[in-house]
Amino acid sequence: MISQLEKEVTLRYLKTRKKDGFLNVISIFSFIGISLGVAVLIIVMSVMNGFRTELVEKIVGFNPHAVIKPYENPIDENLFINKELNDLSKVFVYSNSGEGVLINKDYTKGLLLRGYLPEDYKKLDIVESSRFIGNKKLNPSHISIGKELSFNYDIKVGDKILIMSPTGVQTIVGNLPKQKTYIVDSIFDSEISDFDYNVAFINLNDLENLFDLKISNRNLEIYLKNPKNIEIIKKKLESIFQEYYVYTWSDLNKSLFSALKVERNVMFIILSLIIIVAAFNIISGLTILVKNKTREIAILKSIGVLNKSISKIFFMVGFIIGSLATIFGIILGVLFSIYIENIREFMSNVFRINLFPEEIYFLSKMPSEINPGSIFLIAICSIIITIIVSIYPAIKASRMNTSRALKYD
Repeated sequence: MISQLEKEVTLRYLKTRKKDGFLNVISIFSFIGISLGVAVLIIVMSVMNGFRTELVEKIVGFNPHAVIKPYENPIDENLFINKELNDLSKVFVYSNSGEGVLINKDYTKGLLLRGYLPEDYKKLDIVESSRFIGNKKLNPSHISIGKELSFNYDIKVGDKILIMSPTGVQTIVGNLPKQKTYIVDSIFDSEISDFDYNVAFINLNDLENLFDLKISNRNLEIYLKNPKNIEIIKKKLESIFQEYYVYTWSDLNKSLFSALKVERNVMFIILSLIIIVAAFNIISGLTILVKNKTREIAILKSIGVLNKSISKIFFMVGFIIGSLATIFGIILGVLFSIYIENIREFMSNVFRINLFPEEIYFLSKMPSEINPGSIFLIAICSIIITIIVSIYPAIKASRMNTSRALKYD
C-alpha cells in the first residue's frame, strides 16, 4: 500500500521547479523518448500486420487454398463425397501447370501456364471479380492473361499470341519445341503485379497436349470456406487424402512469410532499443533528483520515515514518468496507425516522392492493422523496462546516510 505521505512527496517531486532545470530537461527527454519508441513500435507492427493480412488475402484470392497432387495413381473421385471435405471446401477443381514462352517478333517472355476445364475456370474467385475483363469460359485455343502482361506488351482481348513449350515434337528436321497460337479471350487482375505479369490460364486439355501431360497427373485444387486457418485444415486434408501429397497456399509462400516474420521480429528488437535508451535517462534523472533532494531525504528519515518508503517514493517517480510516457505513446501510435494512409498521401504530395510504390509492395495503399495483443505486449515491455531502471536510484536513495546527507547540504 502507498501512504498519503508517499503520495504527496512523489507528486511534489514530479512537479516542475525552476531550480531543477537540468533535471526537468532529462525527464522531458525520457518522456519523449519512451513515447516515441512506443508509438513507432506500434506503427511499425501495425503496418507489418496490415501488410501480411493484405498479402495473405491477395494470395488466397489468386492461388488455390490447397492442392492435392497424385503420386502414381490418379485422385480417387469417391473421396469427393467425404462429408468433412465438403464441410471444409467451397469449390474443388482439376488443374495442371507448365512453363512456356510467349514469342513475338519484338520480344520473348516466360510464362507459368495454368490449365482448367471451362466449367471449372468460371468458379474461381479471380474470374468472378469485378476487375475481370472478357469471356469467363476458358475455351480451347483461348488464353486468359494478367493485367500487367497486357499493359507491358500492349496485348488486348482478341489479339493472338504464340506460346512455345519445352516439350519436343519430332519433325523431318529433328526434334522441335511444340508451339500453339492462342486468342486472348480475357484479362484478369489479381492486384499482385508479379502474378499478373508471369501467369496465364489456358484450357486444361490444351495444356496437357502442349506439355505432354497425362490426365492421371491432374491436380485437385481445393478452395476453402475459411482459408486462413490453414494449418489445422491441412491436417484434416492429409487424413482424407492419405495416398496423395497435400500442400497449401502457406506452403507455397513459406519463404515469403518466414522473411516477413524475421523482419518483424528484428524491427521489434531494434525499435525496443529506443525505449531502453530513453528509459536509461530515467536513471540519470532519478540519480540527479536523489542528489538534489539529499537534505529532504535526511529530514524524512529523521522524522521516522522508513527506508522502504524512501525507496518507494523515488521508484514511483520513475514508474509514473515511464507509465505516462507509455500511455501517451500508445495513443500517438494508434492514431498514426489509423490515419497512416492519409499521412503517407500528405507526405508524398509535400515531398513529391512515392513512399509506397505499388510495383514493389504489390499494394495500392499502405495497410495498417492494429493488433491489441501487440499493443499490450509493447506496453508491458515498456513498463517492465521502466520498473527495472527505476530500481537502482530508488535503492540508492533509501541507503543514503542521514548524517552525511545533512553535512553535504
